[in-house]
Amino acid sequence: MEWLAAASEDPGACKEEWQNGTTGVALLAAGRFWDVLIVPEQLGLRVTDLLEELPLLEPGPCLLDARRRTVGFLLPPEPQSVWIGTGMRLLGAGTWITAPAPHCRWGALRWLVPPDGSGTLTMPDVLEVALQRCAGELSRLQGNPAPAGHSRTAPEDGQADGAQMVRQCAARGYTQP
Repeated sequence: MEWLAAASEDPGACKEEWQNGTTGVALLAAGRFWDVLIVPEQLGLRVTDLLEELPLLEPGPCLLDARRRTVGFLLPPEPQSVWIGTGMRLLGAGTWITAPAPHCRWGALRWLVPPDGSGTLTMPDVLEVALQRCAGELSRLQGNPAPAGHSRTAPEDGQADGAQMVRQCAARGYTQP
């Protein structure tokens, strides 16, 4: 709770709201400790499932907003980062999110993968590959050709399994901290 509350203007009031408040949500600043990549719900749910299945990788926090039908992935802050894709938005410095308590796994606004307090974030290169793969799967299920540009770069094979995804990210020089 401390780690997440630190992104609030008033961490003490934030924790109080999470524990005893009427709304149970707090306003947190993006761009300082983490950025948030917002993706459409259907894609985000598939990506979350895929990331949780990958061996040797701890998924970072992931937030579902069922009212807006979006999923948000907490990433390391990267001021120069650009994510391209239908329905994607990157929230960085100067933006805010509403977040429930880290233990909240129910309701319209809830954590699919709660923050663990250690500062673990979703690795951008792993997320990139997972987004490309899941976007291709969703497109094929809907009878469409694979979409272009759903991430920063495309993997060599849209059918990559978890081990291939890890190898692709390692080949790009990215390792989990």
